[in-house]
Amino acid sequence: MFTGTLLMFYYHPSKVVAFRDILYLESDVPFGKLLRNMHRWGAHLMVIMVELHMFRVFLTGSYKKPREFNWVVGVLLLVLTLLLSFTGYLLPDDQLGFWAVTVGTNMARATPLLGHAGPFGPQLGMTPFNDVRFGLLGGSIVDSNALLRAYIWHCVAIPIIASLFMIVHFWRVRKDGGISGPAPMVLEKEIKEPRKV
Repeated sequence: MFTGTLLMFYYHPSKVVAFRDILYLESDVPFGKLLRNMHRWGAHLMVIMVELHMFRVFLTGSYKKPREFNWVVGVLLLVLTLLLSFTGYLLPDDQLGFWAVTVGTNMARATPLLGHAGPFGPQLGMTPFNDVRFGLLGGSIVDSNALLRAYIWHCVAIPIIASLFMIVHFWRVRKDGGISGPAPMVLEKEIKEPRKV
């Protein structure tokens, strides 16, 4: 968040100047390239750490009773983390971001129930002008509306939603008795026979 906040001082979410702002940041702002790379690598590390955390929780069985609700909250946080990464990809407004968002949103139109090309989408009245792809892009193509929506989702909406879910997640960890680990191992020789009375 810290590096992203600093990057906001040098960025305008406009199709006319977004890429020019990135070039200015990398070439003319002192330590600008370092700042951008710190943000990018921090984002990659965040995705890796969330995935490793989910893997650890799965391996230790910490998703089982009574922590099922917190597991669902954690999965939602993983999805929000991936959405943060996805929305940040378009912001430099370069060819890599353009095509990544084009492919990603084309996949979104095949979402069940929400996309016009997905299962049950047409039956629910989904068209190319009211489905989830249209909602993500603010239109039918990747243009200035998509850039502005990605910026708002990346900088405002998803961080607020993720913060609320993190509060619930940490509260549930505390309520469920702290961080869980693997079940303690008991050797056969340590098992005591019940006394006969």
